[in-house]
Amino acid sequence: MADDDKDDAQNPFKGTPMEQIFGAFSSGQIDMNQIMGQMQRMFAPHEGSVNFDLAKDVARQTLAAAGPDPSPNAAQQGAVDDAARLAESWLDTATSFPAGATTATAWSKAEWIEATSETWQQLVEPIAQHVVTAMGDALPDEAKAMAGPLMGMLSQAGGAMFGQQVGQALGGLAGEVVSSTDIGLPLGRERVAAVIPSGVEAFGQGLEHPASDVLLYIVLRECAHHRLFQHSPWLRSALVGAIEEYGRGTRIDVEAIESQMRGLDPSRPEDIQQALAGGLFEPERTAEQQRALDRLETLLAFIEGWVDEVVAQATAGRMPAATPLAEAMRRRRATGGPAEQTFAALVGLELRPRKLREATSLWAAIRDRQGPEARDAVWSHPDLMPDASDLDDPLGFAQGEKRSQSDDDFDAALGELLDGTDPDDQDGKE
Repeated sequence: MADDDKDDAQNPFKGTPMEQIFGAFSSGQIDMNQIMGQMQRMFAPHEGSVNFDLAKDVARQTLAAAGPDPSPNAAQQGAVDDAARLAESWLDTATSFPAGATTATAWSKAEWIEATSETWQQLVEPIAQHVVTAMGDALPDEAKAMAGPLMGMLSQAGGAMFGQQVGQALGGLAGEVVSSTDIGLPLGRERVAAVIPSGVEAFGQGLEHPASDVLLYIVLRECAHHRLFQHSPWLRSALVGAIEEYGRGTRIDVEAIESQMRGLDPSRPEDIQQALAGGLFEPERTAEQQRALDRLETLLAFIEGWVDEVVAQATAGRMPAATPLAEAMRRRRATGGPAEQTFAALVGLELRPRKLREATSLWAAIRDRQGPEARDAVWSHPDLMPDASDLDDPLGFAQGEKRSQSDDDFDAALGELLDGTDPDDQDGKE
């Protein structure tokens, strides 16, 4: 008993999630040489709450384990260039927005990871700030005092663990995406329309359409996204703002983390890896987060609905395969793939549009009533945008029945955007 008391006194983490890890180090169960390389990566200096260098390394490793990832060849790049030229010429007839991309390129999956990592870092950082502190918050004040400088190392370890989860999710997503705007966010470089030929090929499997049609359809959507984001400057910040708001509302279930960490065997790295993949730090969704999520899903629905509507107009009478390909894309966006589900488990955030068909109908209704210029002009300012309630009555929004402004005010605002007229001057003349 005395020996047990002595061991307890030497273990400042007694009764905490770190107790077993500390004991394993003390008893020699862990091979220090085996994990020194991993520890160096974990505690390497990094900006922010997430060790994103580690995240990119893990993403590339996850991708490599899934199979070959050859760089696109000259023929594939040429096919993308040809598809982009045709897509832009068709889109010119369907939307008032001019081309938003100046370059078309083919990426490997690894290039997608590299090109989008900066945006992902911006998106996950607000959530990570809360998650990384969870391990430290789980310790009682006495253990924190005894741990002293180790608390900084604990934060580094938390950042590394979260970075590892992010890396696993991104590595999985890289194996599923078809373009830089595939999930509705502008992840890649500005004005660069990028597609992943291997992803396009996988999407087309089983659809019984020529590969050239599948590629052209994906490029049409990619170029349409770039037109919208380039000519609606507020849109990107609105999306990022909703995700940041979601992050600020994150609350961590410390007790659940304690329970899972006590059950880990530090001498079995595979158990720790399985816990990470299973969402060890999965946040608990709050009411504040649900409001931000609803706002994000609605905005994604408007974005995807506009892209669906514009691409449908661009391909009408030109591309018979566009309609079944659009339906296949809707099913894919509605269900999400395994990697998207992994990302949802990681941060509790589903990047998925709700009521996509209703959003498409809304934009089509505005076009039918006032023309494509009026449909596009709604994107000029967030105050002109419909809201979630309008998705239940698309025709009502298009006819002005559910707007907070009167029809005259709305039409005057559109007139100002479309031809430069001043609504105040018009009122004065009346």
